[in-house]
Formats: sequence, structure tokens, C-alpha cells
Amino acid sequence: MTKGLKVDRRFTRLGEDPYETLTWEKRDSRITNPDGSVVFEMRDAEVPANWSQVAADILVSKYFRKAGVPLSDENGPLLDEDRRPRLGTERSGRQVFDRLAGTWRWWGETHGYFDSPEDAQAFEDEMKHMLCHQMGAPNSPQWFNTGLNWAYGLTGPAQGFWYVDPDTGEPAASPDSYSR
Repeated sequence: MTKGLKVDRRFTRLGEDPYETLTWEKRDSRITNPDGSVVFEMRDAEVPANWSQVAADILVSKYFRKAGVPLSDENGPLLDEDRRPRLGTERSGRQVFDRLAGTWRWWGETHGYFDSPEDAQAFEDEMKHMLCHQMGAPNSPQWFNTGLNWAYGLTGPAQGFWYVDPDTGEPAASPDSYSR
């Protein structure tokens, strides 16, 4: 008898990076008004190469977190002159997909939803695959907010959000903007 969800892999394989199943590329995203004035622009955002420009523009302009994200490069975290993390914006769809799928996995593990750590890993890998292949997508509030605390430690003042307390089953006010 299992104690939680068993997750069978359908699109991924154990030990393989779900992002390696497609080609990634750097693209510019530019949103303009009808008069040609620029509303938003980001250069060199990393997105799946097979995504339409419209899909890439939506991901980059709407769902990339624009502030408070610790920056890194191939050598690791980028630090300022005081050795504190340099902060900026998400620059890759991988960051967004990691933030969402990683948080969902963490919630599931925290509350005992999975039968085993292997099932939790399979869930995370499968979700990453489905997100980057546009096979499924959450609603906008998930794209905007989910994982900002888990991935980047971001908090903010409470804004009247509510959640169901998993221990009591009762509604509870969120203590801040991003931890629930």
C-alpha cells in the first residue's frame, strides 16, 4: 500500500534533464503600443526555440520576475562590491519553470503528497517538461507569484490573500505576499 502519489514518467527519464529535450535560444522581446512607443523590451531572454514569438513575449514580458532575483553566470552567483548577491530579473524560461515546478514539488513533499522522493523528482521533471513544451500551464497568478519565496526568498506585505491551512483544513490569511 502506498502512502502518497506514485508518479509514472511519461515524458522524462530518470537522471536526464527535462530541458535537454528541446533547443533553447536567446530572443529579444519587445511590446509596443499602436503608436510604436515601447511598453516593454528585454534582449537575450532564453526561451524554447520552437515557441512562437507571441508565446515568448508573453512569458518574458508578463511572467519573468523583474526584480529581486539573485543573478548568476556560468561561474556561480554574481556578487556586488560588498559580496552581497547582485539582484535583477529572471532571464530564462528555465528559471520560471524551475520556480514553478520546484515549488509545487516542495509543497507536495512538505505535506506528504508523494509516495517517495523518486515520485517527487518524477513529478518535478514531468512538470518542467510539460511547461517548456507548452503541454500544460497554470493560471496567471501562479506564473506571477508561485515560488518567489521558495526560489529567491522574496517576501512582501500581506495583500489579503488566503489559503487553506493543510493542517487544519481551514481558510487562513497569508502572512505575506509570496510564502504561501
